Amino acid sequence: MEDKILQHRTGPIAHIIFNQPEKRNAVSLEMWETVDKALQTLKSDNSIRALILSGAGGKSFVAGADISKFESERASKEGVTEYNNMTKKVYDGVANFPRPTIAQIDGFCIGGGVGLAASCDIRFCGNSSQFAIPAAKLGLGYEYEGINRLVQLIGPAFTKEIFYTARRFSAEEMISMGFINKILDDTDVASYCLEVANMIASNAPLTIEATKFITNQCVLEESEKDLVACNEKVMNCFESSDYIEGRTAFMEKRTPIFEGK
Repeated sequence: MEDKILQHRTGPIAHIIFNQPEKRNAVSLEMWETVDKALQTLKSDNSIRALILSGAGGKSFVAGADISKFESERASKEGVTEYNNMTKKVYDGVANFPRPTIAQIDGFCIGGGVGLAASCDIRFCGNSSQFAIPAAKLGLGYEYEGINRLVQLIGPAFTKEIFYTARRFSAEEMISMGFINKILDDTDVASYCLEVANMIASNAPLTIEATKFITNQCVLEESEKDLVACNEKVMNCFESSDYIEGRTAFMEKRTPIFEGK
């Protein structure tokens, strides 16, 4: 299954690539399990400064679940529960990954692909990209967490339109909703994602980690927010060697070299 989920590094940038282009990178349960294992390994590697998720072949990011596997993976209540639990684990793992995550969206972004992209911090796509959640055409139900993450990004009205109509939406429609950060020429998506990732990698990791953690806390219910942990993240920045390096580099008019310490 490893050949259907690829990993590599570009300096401090990690890549996870969904590699089933003949099926528009549709995802089976085993593929989700492989991604989960990859996330668990990568999050403990402090040399990683950003993570890019993409699809192989240049024509699709992720086209949702592999429908050919429905009878073997999602025909029973137990199978549905197992599949949903694993996809939730992956989405949460991406959303709570300690470093920034970027969705590199080439071509189709369908069903679970939209959920995966919504879990990322930043989303870039090509001008021919198309988006859809065809659950209503398949009789599928979406759990609270998946819908809520989309509502947090684009609001309830657009979320309802996407689900109710089950139609395809263009890149321009998705950027107008606030789902996409930037639309690029199809041939420029990969290089731009890497450019942004390297820009992030050059900045102070503790500041970025604190910002991601606090931003994620902002959308939680008041009773669920951990303000103590938020404050600790901020104080970790001020107590770090990187804070000294940042101030010193500014005074010396040079580019700082941050180590995440």
